[in-house]
Amino acid sequence: MELTRRNALGLLVSGGVAAATTALMGKDLTLLEEQAMPQTPTLPAFAPKPLPFDPTKLKGISEKLIASHHDNNYGGAVKNLNGVRNELAKATPDTPAFLVGGLRAKELVYANSMTLHEAYFGNLGGNGKADGSIAKAIASTWGSLGAWEQGLKVLGMSLAGGSGWAILDLHLPTGDLRLSWAGDHSQTLAAGLPLLVMDMYEHAYQMDYGAAAAKYIEAFFQNINWDEVNHRYERAQKALLVLKG
Repeated sequence: MELTRRNALGLLVSGGVAAATTALMGKDLTLLEEQAMPQTPTLPAFAPKPLPFDPTKLKGISEKLIASHHDNNYGGAVKNLNGVRNELAKATPDTPAFLVGGLRAKELVYANSMTLHEAYFGNLGGNGKADGSIAKAIASTWGSLGAWEQGLKVLGMSLAGGSGWAILDLHLPTGDLRLSWAGDHSQTLAAGLPLLVMDMYEHAYQMDYGAAAAKYIEAFFQNINWDEVNHRYERAQKALLVLKG
């Protein structure tokens, strides 16, 4: 074919269109490939809850200690829980089982730490005077409020110098009130709803009392918010009714 000016322009135009078409097809193919790849789900992040009381008004527990406990220990658990959940969201069938298992174990630790810390801070800020339906239920279960209080104090002292939680909870399968020992964030009573939580990790008292855990326990009892404990007990009773059908 004789190469004329018109033919030459036609070839140039057709070549440009072909190049553009190829570029567009390549872009579409890349988009399709990206869409076909598994996407990491976006998980909602947990945020630390503010203290529900004025830390300057606690008796025998300093504002400095509470602020450090809340911001560093509790806040750190929330941050780490978010990080672990994000890593778990990236897991695939090819992810080694030991990695998934390790992350799940850490998820349990940080999730329970967050939950128990929130319960702990939530049951502080009161006048320490037990009353209401929970006080009656405690007295009925242990014979007297004094006997129960002594039991919780002894439980707390069993964790002194170490780490763990002393917990009054309601056991859902039976509806009984129980005192539960938790030696680690991952060790809590199955099917137990925490009603009153006392943090016995050293970070909860060392700054104020050093190794004198008994003095911290006495201060804790002076600051219990029994209104909150009653509220939890009432909610637990409703949960029992739902379970019973």
